[in-house]
Amino acid sequence: MADGARTGPVGIGVIGAGNISSQYLRNLTAFPDTRVLAVGDAIPDVARARAAEYGVPVAGDASVVVGHPDVEIVVNLTIPAAHAEIAELAIGAGKHVWNEKPLAADRAAARRLLGAADRAGVRVGGAPDTFLGVGLQAVRRLVDEGAIGRPLTALALMQSPGPDSWHPNPAFLFQDGAGPLFDIGPYSLTTLVQVFGPVESVAAAGSTAHPRRMVGSGPRAGETFEVTTPSHVGALIRFESGGSAQAIFSFDSPQWRALVEITGAEGMIVVPDPNEFDGKIRVRRLGARRARTATTTVARFSRGIGVLDMARAIREGRPHRATGELAYHVLDVMSAIAESTRGGAFARVESRVAPAEPLPPDWDPYARTLTG
Repeated sequence: MADGARTGPVGIGVIGAGNISSQYLRNLTAFPDTRVLAVGDAIPDVARARAAEYGVPVAGDASVVVGHPDVEIVVNLTIPAAHAEIAELAIGAGKHVWNEKPLAADRAAARRLLGAADRAGVRVGGAPDTFLGVGLQAVRRLVDEGAIGRPLTALALMQSPGPDSWHPNPAFLFQDGAGPLFDIGPYSLTTLVQVFGPVESVAAAGSTAHPRRMVGSGPRAGETFEVTTPSHVGALIRFESGGSAQAIFSFDSPQWRALVEITGAEGMIVVPDPNEFDGKIRVRRLGARRARTATTTVARFSRGIGVLDMARAIREGRPHRATGELAYHVLDVMSAIAESTRGGAFARVESRVAPAEPLPPDWDPYARTLTG
């Protein structure tokens, strides 16, 4: 899948100039192996302001990104309901696509997206890329080296009062295709798949604390909006490997908490926040009186490293790590969890995916590796 006609840094275009775009643009404009060439948004003036902030030469609507001859990867940061439509627009223009999570609003749209990319001979990548951060990569190495023995079970909690308290436009995060399951669930679920492998089946229950919420910041502060999806989801997860996990994803808790604990046959490991790229890792061996801090990692990078790995992979003709297939499996798991909250029984997960190849320990996003 190498693009033999091109050399040097990979051209990037961003569609969606909202909140998350700042993190991507800050990094993608700093990596020597990527060049951000265009920013697009449904509101072109918003795109122009964001482009000016990061020194990006071209801005406007989505067409200026997909039509740019030197843009090779379109980074799709639109709202979840638009992910598939924008991705297919880019694929139709012969571009590789990186989608923010979730990959699409539902399985059918995601399958169409992946099928279109396969026919066009382009790649799809998908968030989250936090599993490529130094923290979760260190966890992966410890588990692979046998620090806790064979992984058996896990506990995953990601809970908060909800993004309505700080997000200037939070309504879409409380609609179908979002909620805590689809918004914050991908971080824990992607992490667990990297350790346990693919999910086989799930069971879940969901609830909604408040039928309406209020915007807590920005120019729309004080406005209310309807909540149409569960704001709290608890799930039981069975992995094909025989392992299992319990998970809670909630926007209803006054306590902010992000926790992943993995227990193995010979010990347990406390994982850094899966929504971050670094953190403290603690290991407690079976029979030990206390846990020890295995390592404290400090992030050298953040969102966008999955795009960078994809860019380098295109030039090198190798697989990238945060693949569309991985993003689809996580979407499949979340969709099955959502179905179980409505039906009250275990739901099978049909897709399968292998854990990604770990990054080399000395992988450096700020190294210049693509020349020409």
